[in-house]
Amino acid sequence: MNKPLAGALFSLLLVGAAGAPAVAAPAVAVNFAGTVALSNCSGSVVRAPSSQPNDPALVLSNGHCLETGFPAAGEVIKDQPSTRSFSLLNAAGSKVGTLRASKISYATMTDTDVSLYQLTRTYAQIQSQYGISALTLNDVRPAQGSSIKVVSGYWKRTYSCNVDGFAYRLKEGEWTWKDSVRYTSSCNTIGGTSGSPVIDTTTGKVVAVNNTGNEDGGRCTDNNPCEVDESGNVTVRKGINYAQETYTIVPCIAPGNKIDLNRPGCALPKP
Repeated sequence: MNKPLAGALFSLLLVGAAGAPAVAAPAVAVNFAGTVALSNCSGSVVRAPSSQPNDPALVLSNGHCLETGFPAAGEVIKDQPSTRSFSLLNAAGSKVGTLRASKISYATMTDTDVSLYQLTRTYAQIQSQYGISALTLNDVRPAQGSSIKVVSGYWKRTYSCNVDGFAYRLKEGEWTWKDSVRYTSSCNTIGGTSGSPVIDTTTGKVVAVNNTGNEDGGRCTDNNPCEVDESGNVTVRKGINYAQETYTIVPCIAPGNKIDLNRPGCALPKP
């Protein structure tokens, strides 16, 4: 894992004009606004495309960043009380306030590595008090080759690279993740960047959540994930880092920002 830095269980973790060459859409400005710092990881205040201003806000991070420790393979946590606090950052990366959770709405390290906290404040309240809007979760799969930024609220540091491709299965220790995003090498994320939003620079939307990288060239071990293809062939990419797609979360967010795992199109693991 791109390790948490405190309380860790392991020492881890286009279109061109007619007749002219096609050109990429201009990049949007990506900054720290809406990102948060956890005690040991990074995260962001996020909304689904259908979320409303008076809905309780959500914070996105990794399952392995939970204050209760790493969920076991096959474990799913849903609607558990939490009072965890988050430092909210502005565009420049300065802390402007503290947000607090009311519960862990959803968390797992099975198929994906994600946690969603529900906050005690609504999007409208956060906007009114701090002038900061939530980041929007994209509802489509990221595209290979797209330009992305990994924005770490913990380190107040941004990494720029592209989606190099996808791992059919990414295996690390006892955990296996599906259809993981593989970065090009310039996103050399480190411990504390776990949970950072991965933002598409064309849309400004969140397409993934940063979670791990192969540190030492090990094969499928803690801190050294390996890729496994449809035929079971294993590939190790030392120094390469990965993220978990977030478009799969969107169908599971019901009105009021409730996580409903029985909604049509929701494929997140169930308890």
